[in-house]
Amino acid sequence: MIKDLVTFCVKRSGSVVIVGLIVFGLGIYLLETARLDVFPEFAPPQVVIQTEAPGFSSEKSELLVTKPIEKSLAGLPGIEKTRSQSSPGLSVITTIFDES
Repeated sequence: MIKDLVTFCVKRSGSVVIVGLIVFGLGIYLLETARLDVFPEFAPPQVVIQTEAPGFSSEKSELLVTKPIEKSLAGLPGIEKTRSQSSPGLSVITTIFDES
């Protein structure tokens, strides 16, 4: 079978080169017009809110800064999950949205 293929290609080398160039040109054209990302986004869409509250303990930062922001974000459509961290003088809230 391979012998027949090689014989065919040798006998019709001009046709094989033309077909190869057509396939190569079609591949370049499709590569240029493809609507796919080369580097897909692996992380889900998210919003990170960092607030500073100098002089606040972690408990006060949680009570006076983190909780009100979490409550205001709770009604947004498409939220998958919300995470928060409170430390002395700093509050970090991460909201992860659905892919859609």
